[in-house]
Amino acid sequence: MSDIKLDLDKVEQAVGHGPTAVPYPPTWLSDKLDALLEVVGRFFSWSWLLLMVLVVLNVVLRYFFSNSYVALEELQWHIYSIGFMIGLSYCVLHDGHVRVDVLAEKLSHRKRAWLELLGLALFLMPFCLFVLYYAYPFVERSYVMGEISGSPGGLPMRWLIKSVILIGFGLLLIAAFSRFIRALSFLTGFPRARVAANR
Repeated sequence: MSDIKLDLDKVEQAVGHGPTAVPYPPTWLSDKLDALLEVVGRFFSWSWLLLMVLVVLNVVLRYFFSNSYVALEELQWHIYSIGFMIGLSYCVLHDGHVRVDVLAEKLSHRKRAWLELLGLALFLMPFCLFVLYYAYPFVERSYVMGEISGSPGGLPMRWLIKSVILIGFGLLLIAAFSRFIRALSFLTGFPRARVAANR
């Protein structure tokens, strides 16, 4: 069997995040928003390490000590939810989300930027607002009624984990708006870019 060599630069370029990606220019406002998202994303990236520790702890308790704690299992699910929900905005910030660019990759940078702008304005940002609008009463009701886990020995304050829906989609909306600003600057020159971008 021959050795297979993988060129990671070519893989990155193939998925659209390499030199073929649209070079959206940073603006003053997008830089501020991106900095916030970067700090929050990096902080919550540690949740994955905590999740791994909890998973191992739960396995050791169950299989070596024949014991398990409902609160630890629920905490494990909650930490996974936090990492995933906060990670959405970080993913959009770094353009690391999965795309289907079979057609778009053959378009010019300007046409791809228009697709991005329309997708953000017509789909992602309205969807975030929709979720936020309907999630707020959901979280508020949980807080007012003092909702707790339905399982014996489960976690209290269920509203805390439900509020991650608001935080996650709020951050996703900020990420989408920042990307919208950058795409708009690329296409129209407004708002003014901090650094000139190749069009």
